[in-house]
Amino acid sequence: MDTVGRLISLKPVKGSRVRRERELLIAEEVVLWISTNAKHTMILIGYLVRVPRGFRLSQDAVKIVGSPNFPVKVYVMLHQKSPHVLCVTQRLRNSELIDPSFQWHGPRGKIISENSTAQITSTGSLVFQNFEESMSGVYTCFLEYKPTVEEIVKNIQLKYVIYAYREPHYYYQFTARYHAAPCNSIYNISFEKKLLQILSKLVLDLSCEIALLKSECHRVKMQRAGLQNELFFTFSVSSLDAEKGPKPCLDHSCEASKRLSKAKNLIERFFNQQVEVLGRRAEPLPEIYYIEGTLQMVWINRCFPGYGMNVLKHPRCPECCGM
Repeated sequence: MDTVGRLISLKPVKGSRVRRERELLIAEEVVLWISTNAKHTMILIGYLVRVPRGFRLSQDAVKIVGSPNFPVKVYVMLHQKSPHVLCVTQRLRNSELIDPSFQWHGPRGKIISENSTAQITSTGSLVFQNFEESMSGVYTCFLEYKPTVEEIVKNIQLKYVIYAYREPHYYYQFTARYHAAPCNSIYNISFEKKLLQILSKLVLDLSCEIALLKSECHRVKMQRAGLQNELFFTFSVSSLDAEKGPKPCLDHSCEASKRLSKAKNLIERFFNQQVEVLGRRAEPLPEIYYIEGTLQMVWINRCFPGYGMNVLKHPRCPECCGM
């Protein structure tokens, strides 16, 4: 098994000290691999531009009340259970209702309590168990009640516009530059494959994946170093979709944004450790090596086809990918 093969076969370990030793070993293995597969040259210095950004999707309240003046917008995540949509206003919710009667109508007509997807509770609340795109639309509740036993029956009509939404496809996009062999060299292609394998192994335990977006070799004119060959890598790290496998866990620390943040830190540390390993070397530098400080990162937040973010249309859910 070659050097990188041994590296990729390493099992995950626990403990900050042991983990750091393993990460340093990874960086050393990268330098060793390119040292034994390419020639030697000088190091170049670049820039480090980081744009960290957090993300947390806003969520609706567990119970939503209506308004007699305007339709109330409700947002339900695709394939999830909806909040309870109440057939009362805020004022009526805090009042006694004598002999209340609830009736719901949706885009497909009257909703009955025995419906398997849209259920009506004993108190008149509408709940969806597994919300689908086709369920989006206008829902109307007709409420009849008496304020007191002596008064006549009153009627109220409440409208809700219920939207399906998805979490956006959000990920980190990185670019990094390496001093390279001549642009037509097979060493560059081989190194690219090994680098992607190593990065993928780093984030695998976090249920994240690495994807190469672009790889280009260019000749760069430096002020005092003449022409240099450089590899420009652009890759992304994203959370594995639920469809691709089971979720790693259910607690707050396993949210996609949390795991992506951890993956980002691992990748940044990995590139910094390559610089650290190179700085300890007594031998001339290899022909292919990371250019210190060239790692750049941006946060990408995109919706899936058919969905989009619209602050004007959905002010209560500006970060939702709605229909």
